[in-house]
Amino acid sequence: MMDWTDRHCRYLHRLMSRRALLYTEMVTAPALVRGGARHLIAFDPAEHPVALQLGGADPGELAEAAAMAAEEGFDEINLNVGCPSDRVQSGCFGAVLMERPGLVADCVRAMIAAQPVEVTVKCRIGVDDQEPREVLPDFLARIRDAGVGRVAIHARQAWLEGLSPKENRDIPPLDYGIVHDMKAAFPDLHVSVNGGIGSLDAAEAFLAAGLDGVMIGRAAYHTPAEILLEADARIFGETGPAQTREDVVRAMLPYIARHLDEGGKLHAVTRHMLGIFTGMKGARAWRRILSEKAHRDGAGVEVVLEALDRVALARAA
Repeated sequence: MMDWTDRHCRYLHRLMSRRALLYTEMVTAPALVRGGARHLIAFDPAEHPVALQLGGADPGELAEAAAMAAEEGFDEINLNVGCPSDRVQSGCFGAVLMERPGLVADCVRAMIAAQPVEVTVKCRIGVDDQEPREVLPDFLARIRDAGVGRVAIHARQAWLEGLSPKENRDIPPLDYGIVHDMKAAFPDLHVSVNGGIGSLDAAEAFLAAGLDGVMIGRAAYHTPAEILLEADARIFGETGPAQTREDVVRAMLPYIARHLDEGGKLHAVTRHMLGIFTGMKGARAWRRILSEKAHRDGAGVEVVLEALDRVALARAA
């Protein structure tokens, strides 16, 4: 979710669900340790529970980065061993580390020893010509023995040669069966499934079948209200006053105003809000107004209110 799940996106999503665990974009350990880019892991306290997603391949650097994350107050520190981006391949981290399970075990062991926050792993079922049913059990055993208790498995092979990062999210076939098999083989691990999951109905089916968690990425971004507004009630069994999409937009207005007062641009926030009304009357006008006007110099909350008014008019027609 690089360039997607920034702090503005996470604040918006937290307004829709109190319980869903939110993940940051992937931040590289070298950027934090060598680059001094600690601003990359700043977040609003309202985002809790929130996990920092780290990328890296050096146990020492990852340990230092994990310690920084613990100091910042993250609820979980996740080592990403699933991203197929060429940006991360060139740094020898992300999905390419599926080929080096011993190194991954060393990394998480060092991260766990360096600080008190839980360390988790996100991985693929394999890369390139690996046979998932041969390599994945070994990979999981190694990270479990290193102290990891929770893993999220993207149920696709990653092809580091021949497919772009975008193609890697769609072309390799999904194999949910192997994720279920890994849960059966490792009952002591908390296993979440990821990849191609687009609805709460699908999430509930995975949980009913015995998996411990469901990670939803693109669907939660593009249609956030459909995934998150009912998540607390349906997944976590919580009762409370139902929120509407309009409630969420109005709750964002003070946050947007603070962002603008600090010198920020409206588009930096509203680009994450385009999909709130997807599938409803007025959605097209909502997207058009935000897309056309939020970029303009001096654009403020009045743009959001104008778009919201257009939604109300469309729904009343």
